[in-house]
Amino acid sequence: MTDYPVMFNIHKPEKFDRVQLALRLLILVILSLVEWVLAIIYLAIAGVAAIFISTKGGERFLNEDGPRMKRWLHWLLAIFSYVALLTDRFPTEKPEGSVTYEITTGGEPTVGSALLRLIFSIPSAFVLALLGIIGAIIWFIAAVMVLIKEDYPEGLYNFNLGVMRWEARLLAYHSSLVDTYPPFSLDTGQEGAGAAPAVPSPEPASASGGTE
Repeated sequence: MTDYPVMFNIHKPEKFDRVQLALRLLILVILSLVEWVLAIIYLAIAGVAAIFISTKGGERFLNEDGPRMKRWLHWLLAIFSYVALLTDRFPTEKPEGSVTYEITTGGEPTVGSALLRLIFSIPSAFVLALLGIIGAIIWFIAAVMVLIKEDYPEGLYNFNLGVMRWEARLLAYHSSLVDTYPPFSLDTGQEGAGAAPAVPSPEPASASGGTE
């Protein structure tokens, strides 16, 4: 068993604020109206990485632009975690106050490998979408329970935490910050308990010969 080079953790709030549900619903309505924006963001992540790599090379990209991209992803995941009922306050200051997201960058990214991740990420994204359907059902149950008693069961929370952790790993790979393909494993609970095996990247040798 090898630890994946991405750590994502959230500690469950002791109690959820009922009023925050209204803000989450508003955000969900907005997102449903601008789904194309999320698709553009998804495509742009790989594209931005490819642009940075083409101007600086893989090593400088990881050292100079990696921290900036990690920060963008951290904000994105903090917002998603709030909407998913994993945190209870919208992240208005530092995302570190909501979620822990650490990436150990590595590999030798090229323009070709960055663009190919638009394709290679599809299998993982497809499974993630299926898990998201279950997560949506859990979200509805959790929202009802929060309205009743301001809390919901640990098991339901951990499932959606596992879904968000999968997304955190996929985004790091999709951004060319790590070279190891994200594991097809729903790791629930706190990070470090039964880490999933790392799956070698499916990128062909020709992908590493892109423009530096």
